[in-house]
Amino acid sequence: MKKLLVVCGAGHATSTIAVSKIQNWLKSNSNEDKVKIYQSKIGDELQHLDEYDAVVSTTVVPDSAKSKVINGLGLLTGMGTDSIYNELQQRLEL
Repeated sequence: MKKLLVVCGAGHATSTIAVSKIQNWLKSNSNEDKVKIYQSKIGDELQHLDEYDAVVSTTVVPDSAKSKVINGLGLLTGMGTDSIYNELQQRLEL
């Protein structure tokens, strides 16, 4: 099973919205049983990003982590969601 981490500034509000949208996307592609989703705040996870197959963030991440993190702001705005899902599909190898 693949491991996906979704983070925001506090680990509650915007990451919850992103998790919901990702869960719906996974279900619509019959992949919900292939991915375990974890939710947290970015400050708690910076040292653990390599433990996940993919990381989506709805907040700013340090430059040192940008290559490991998918910018998930489009999940909140509705703009650019296709590219977010495409990148998730590649990183999760779905």
